[in-house]
Amino acid sequence: MSFILSLDQGTTSSRALVFDADGRVVAMAQQEFPQNFPQPGWVEHDPMAIWSTQLAVLHGALAKAGLHLRDITAIGITNQRETTLVWDKKTGEPLAPALVWQDRRTATLCDQLRAQGRTEMLRAKTGLVLDAYFSASKLQWLLDHVPQLRVRAERGEVAFGTVDSWLVWQLTQGRDHLTDVSNASRTLLYNIHDHRWDDALLALFNIPSAMLPRVVPSSGVCAEAVFDGVRVPIAGIAGDQQAALFGQACHRPGLAKNTYGTGCFLLRHTGTAPVASAHQLVATIAWQCGHLETQYALEGSVFIGGAIVQWLRDGLKIIRRTADIEALAKKVPDNGGVFFVPAFAGLGAPHWDAYARGTIIGLTRGTQDAHIARAALEAIALQCADVLDAMNRDTGEALTELRVDGGATTDNLLMQIQADLLGVPVVRPQNQETTALGAAQLAGLAVGYWRDTETLAARWKIDRVFEPAISVDQRQTARAQWQRAVERAKGWANQESG
Repeated sequence: MSFILSLDQGTTSSRALVFDADGRVVAMAQQEFPQNFPQPGWVEHDPMAIWSTQLAVLHGALAKAGLHLRDITAIGITNQRETTLVWDKKTGEPLAPALVWQDRRTATLCDQLRAQGRTEMLRAKTGLVLDAYFSASKLQWLLDHVPQLRVRAERGEVAFGTVDSWLVWQLTQGRDHLTDVSNASRTLLYNIHDHRWDDALLALFNIPSAMLPRVVPSSGVCAEAVFDGVRVPIAGIAGDQQAALFGQACHRPGLAKNTYGTGCFLLRHTGTAPVASAHQLVATIAWQCGHLETQYALEGSVFIGGAIVQWLRDGLKIIRRTADIEALAKKVPDNGGVFFVPAFAGLGAPHWDAYARGTIIGLTRGTQDAHIARAALEAIALQCADVLDAMNRDTGEALTELRVDGGATTDNLLMQIQADLLGVPVVRPQNQETTALGAAQLAGLAVGYWRDTETLAARWKIDRVFEPAISVDQRQTARAQWQRAVERAKGWANQESG
């Protein structure tokens, strides 16, 4: 028998999963690594910690499965997106900490570009909004602040990449410097229409082209991982949210998924052409399989999803385990008038306010910890409802169901709240490892392990459907109150606005 190995490099941990021909998880290993916060709004990772944990879980998953690398037909890679790394092309040594997608240090740089009227040009070429979330401003900051980095980059000595590029470099022992189209489309440097790094964007951010990786399809043999003489094809690469869209069998236009992780990421397949958003969403490349037409998606990113529950556990300490949130929230029938806007790192789509900050409003003497817990779960669902509304307006078609995945989907109360606030069924699949599965499927298709997407879609099975259970009036009232709370959270950290 042969298997597919999926490397899932996330924001807080590295994982490796072995899949069999039925798409079942044979073995999984996971290891967390440190999160570094040197200043408010700054988030960094150690590139070597990313690699060492990923390598450890790779071997750990194989050991659990009782397998050798010779048993692996292909490797798929999926990764935290936008996180920005630079390293020495000759030695492979990291030249700076990795600036994580959550890092907001370049918000003022983005403000300056916005004031120069660059927003529409960037949106037209990349499908993205001008925000510190994406890689370009992070890379510019590194070039401007790390001693000698710009000089060395201009001499062609420095490699830039997102996490997928870093892993491929390590897996191939420095032979290959590449990224796939889905990750390239998250940098603010890649033209999603012309399918190339864009010279005008490189000039705008003052980035030497010699730093950039080669761009390859998401599904296709692009390199070989080397381990003590054993060579294994790297045949699938996709950013984590695009991989989850694929793993949820959203292979055709109109299907959508929402992933509930540290943040929440709602993607809707839009077909073979990008949809320009008029409502503050982003058009992104979903994937490209071999020489077939590139597929696109609309996306809305919520910065704080499951992280709000972690804060209740570690910050307020009103729960001991994240799983305790559901039982606590169930102690009250409603939120008691409390609304929680978890803008710890600003607000993502559709607001894009880097200066918004967390706000709990509506507190009274009768407020209990259970009300705050329920308001936290509602905040996750309300943020996602804002994104879906924008998506429906952009496409002109109302979504009929939302497929969900991620750790927080085990919370049945949250899933019911989400269905109530959306007004459409929320569908939870049996296989929750959709991100890793999507990367494995992209790799498996490339090497003939699986025949086609129809075969994969037939294996997608439903665990539970959550149907809306509140009235339209109740839904509209809750959404209106939420919008009032959001307006009060906006702009708080912007000193210039007072």
